[in-house]
Amino acid sequence: MKPPLRLAALLLLPASLAPAGEPLAFGPAYSIQQAGQPLPDASSPAAAVPSWQWPLAPRPQVLRHFDPPPKPWLSGHRGVDVGATADGAPVTSPAAGTVSFVGVVVDRPVITIDHGDGLRSSFEPVDSTLAAGAPVAKGQVIGTVLPGHCTGVPCVHWGVRRGDDYVDPLQFVMDLRPSVLLPLDR
Repeated sequence: MKPPLRLAALLLLPASLAPAGEPLAFGPAYSIQQAGQPLPDASSPAAAVPSWQWPLAPRPQVLRHFDPPPKPWLSGHRGVDVGATADGAPVTSPAAGTVSFVGVVVDRPVITIDHGDGLRSSFEPVDSTLAAGAPVAKGQVIGTVLPGHCTGVPCVHWGVRRGDDYVDPLQFVMDLRPSVLLPLDR
């Protein structure tokens, strides 16, 4: 087989293996959490207009981005670290829900909010006086930032799960769709 034909065959191979009717996705925007799940339609309002709010105010700097492992049992970063103005800063619920867990995991205080539809967000290290079962409103204070997660900088680790899969929390507060450059008409 000639080199150009080999290249064409190699490039077409993923398309021939994809399930019928599912779009192909490549690059950093595609994660293992999306595997087997339909990708959101880029023209849908849900994909373009995130409905949650940031858990810290003012809008925090993202200190470490979502970086899921290639296999569930490997190490990775299953959430985002967002900078707080100071230790003791209030942490708010990004969306309405119900507290599903308040306690210590390994050595960090954690609070988890169940937002319904299989979505749960967790925050650590956060001190909270709320108890499991307490309803929370979007923007309601759920606790305060404790020191110790980011060395020398006040921050909160924010993770979101959809079912059993970790997903990027930023997709709920920012439009993460890639920019598309269109050709100029002459």
